[in-house]
Amino acid sequence: MKDGKHITMGIESSCDETAIAVVADGREILSNVISSQISIHTQYGGVVPEIASRHHLNNIPHVFSQSLEEAGVTLDEVDEIGVTAGPGLAGALLMGTAFAKAVAMAADKPLVGVHHIQGHIMANLIEHPDLKPPFLALVVSGGHTHLVEVRGYNEFKILGATRDDAVGEAYDKVARVLGLGYPGGPKIDALAKEGDKKAIEFKRVYLERDSLDFSFSGTKTGVINYLHSEEQRGHQVNRADVAASFQEAVIEVISNKALRALEMTGYDGLAVAGGVACNSALRARLTQMCEKAGKKIDIPSPILCTDNGVMIAAAAYHKAQEGHFTGLRLDVWPGLNMETGLGKLEV
Repeated sequence: MKDGKHITMGIESSCDETAIAVVADGREILSNVISSQISIHTQYGGVVPEIASRHHLNNIPHVFSQSLEEAGVTLDEVDEIGVTAGPGLAGALLMGTAFAKAVAMAADKPLVGVHHIQGHIMANLIEHPDLKPPFLALVVSGGHTHLVEVRGYNEFKILGATRDDAVGEAYDKVARVLGLGYPGGPKIDALAKEGDKKAIEFKRVYLERDSLDFSFSGTKTGVINYLHSEEQRGHQVNRADVAASFQEAVIEVISNKALRALEMTGYDGLAVAGGVACNSALRARLTQMCEKAGKKIDIPSPILCTDNGVMIAAAAYHKAQEGHFTGLRLDVWPGLNMETGLGKLEV
């Protein structure tokens, strides 16, 4: 507690970002320190788990010290420590949770295990103070594509999820075959601005009638087959047109599914979360869609869409408020299910 404010530290290490933040009262950012490994993994064309874990181990003590210094607080003034326990890369998660448990034990602070996607959703609360449950959330990231009914700060109902590739995964794979490198999402988004989104008709997959699930594998495969076919015919490929057409197919499905979910649930707005929420075309399409439908839309700033400690601190604050603490026996859960697996974090 500092100056009457409840102070939460959030530690995130589920993939290749070592991030620690300090947040007051679950809403006010006091610090947000992120050490990115993008330049390291770019040379490999994607995240190498062993290398990510090694860099988390090296980076986390400095990031921890810097987060306290920038927040202007001492560890004694921190009320609880939140840490991502899943889903994510096992080794990367272990680095964060081991450090969090060590700090919690040494400083005698409560520990809160956080679901990574719960964190992404809670990031919306930081910049949109009027937002509170219940509401509908769209989660679009490298590992997840979910439509989630947020019934409470710690109660979630998954209405739709990807059955194969997550949208960010599809972006990375398409970027790879186009020779754009890693990370694929920002590179395709940038290149698509130079192309014609109607140049190539890639498959839109909607699955069964009224299904809110997603499937991007077919669209990704369509891009790969198109490129192989054009290459065999000796045709010159316009990569910008391919990027724009692929992105249009993906965004069309996401926005239509989100609108359908709003209609089915009756919620008056949509909260968007996850790293792919940085995509400029997706942000524009969802905003346009919601405005046309008379719905409200909340999208965090890009820095709060990608992995960060602020979102983990915000989620941990709301878990702590309802007494969902974790003992030092906290394990990591690389495939943790958001709807049914949260109870595993209270050990």
